[in-house]
Amino acid sequence: MSLNIVLFGPPGAGKGTQSEKLVNKYGLVHLSTGDIFRANIKQETNLGKMAKTYMDAGNLVPDEVTIGMLEAEVKKNSQARGFIFDGFPRTPAQAEALDKFLDSIGEKITVMLALQVPEEELVKRLLLRGKDSGRPDDQDENIVRKRIQVYHDQTAVLADYYGKQGKFHGIDGIGEIDTIFDRLCGIIGSEMN
Repeated sequence: MSLNIVLFGPPGAGKGTQSEKLVNKYGLVHLSTGDIFRANIKQETNLGKMAKTYMDAGNLVPDEVTIGMLEAEVKKNSQARGFIFDGFPRTPAQAEALDKFLDSIGEKITVMLALQVPEEELVKRLLLRGKDSGRPDDQDENIVRKRIQVYHDQTAVLADYYGKQGKFHGIDGIGEIDTIFDRLCGIIGSEMN
């Protein structure tokens, strides 16, 4: 059985930094739905073309298209020691579809890790990041707060979904990068035993 992690965290929680460290330590493949969408669209795969039509119309890409792309990535990396699912699932229906797919290949989600950081700290971090990154969505406090709220609205239902399976773990996302990483590794270690 592989190590399969669903990693969550609001914008500014340090998810990208921690993903990188987890990938390096455990030899995992990082699957970000945003990256997968962009790659499929660029390569003009059938799923990429389908996703683009929805995105161009300003609509969400349907679950079956997203799951199709994820399945293709998992199969492409069949020798991987496990995966970090980043930005997916976002709804209980997506979580169920992911569980069903993983079950079909003899795998399952090992753990859901959610980095938890107080809103005021997130706002401070994002506005600071916005000064350096030039990302407009990190420079407007109202947009930053809206993104954090959307995250909380979506995650609450998934915390419940994975909580019922005994797989949800909230992790304190305040402190030094290595301290937070040690917290994540501690949970992963306890889940793998």
